[in-house]
Amino acid sequence: MGPFFVVLLVLILILIVANIKIVPQAHEFVIELLGKYRTTWSAGLHIKIPLLERVSKRVTLKEQVLDSPPQPVITKDNVTMQIDTVIYYAIYDAKLYAYGAVNPVSALANLAATTLRNLVGELELDGTLTSRDTINAKMTEILDEATDKWGIKVHRVELRNIIPPAEIQNAMEKQMKAERDRRETMLQAEGHKAASITRAEGEKQAMILAAEGERDARIARAEGEARAIFLSKKAEADGLRELKEAGADAAILELKKYEALVAMANGKASKIIVPTDAVEMTKANVLFSETTGLGDVTPEAPEEPKKVKEDPCCD
Repeated sequence: MGPFFVVLLVLILILIVANIKIVPQAHEFVIELLGKYRTTWSAGLHIKIPLLERVSKRVTLKEQVLDSPPQPVITKDNVTMQIDTVIYYAIYDAKLYAYGAVNPVSALANLAATTLRNLVGELELDGTLTSRDTINAKMTEILDEATDKWGIKVHRVELRNIIPPAEIQNAMEKQMKAERDRRETMLQAEGHKAASITRAEGEKQAMILAAEGERDARIARAEGEARAIFLSKKAEADGLRELKEAGADAAILELKKYEALVAMANGKASKIIVPTDAVEMTKANVLFSETTGLGDVTPEAPEEPKKVKEDPCCD
């Protein structure tokens, strides 16, 4: 074996080793043969044809982040503000990414800027500040559809900062302060209202309870008075019934009536007119009683003891 053959063998080995390629995980290599697309290598060990094939593009399939700088955007009510976006995307087709656009990432950033201007230009300032989710969803949909031919999949778009002009910020701060003051005033007014209602309800309940107590007291007094009158009349009726059962005549009953009239006068200056026939009846009744001795309950006086004469013989 001559030296030339040895040198040639060494060169062939070096050439073969140099053309052994290892594609890492989550990567793809675009291979061209004589300047024309031939294939796409996925992760693993590959050997390319020396001098004929070359790696045209090394592409990562991982999700990437495109951070766009703040850019001026004019709203529908002619307010200029600075908005910066963050785009999360991934390459799903290495061939489309290699041959779809000269610089797909730059194209994506420019497309995001123009799309953002179009969307914000249809909204007013307040709508822009409160419609982040809507803008994010619309931008994601538009960018994902536009970058399909570049082999790029846009997962989501986020508006990171919305910076209005300084005078707008001052006006917004004043508005927010006024709104907070208004809410504080409303809360205080509602608190005073609730306290007044509570006090009124308490006073109402107290008055109702007092009225119910007064009513119950009056009812109790009225029942007591009615009971007293009932017992008094019952006692009077019982007394008259006993007099009648004892044989009292009409004159005595009349006297009882007049006694009741005197009791009703209760010591006040009152005139009591007694009919003549009643007086005559009373006198006759008294005379009859004295004559017959009926009704006389005065005991007779005891007789005086007789004096015993002294015996002179015993002196």
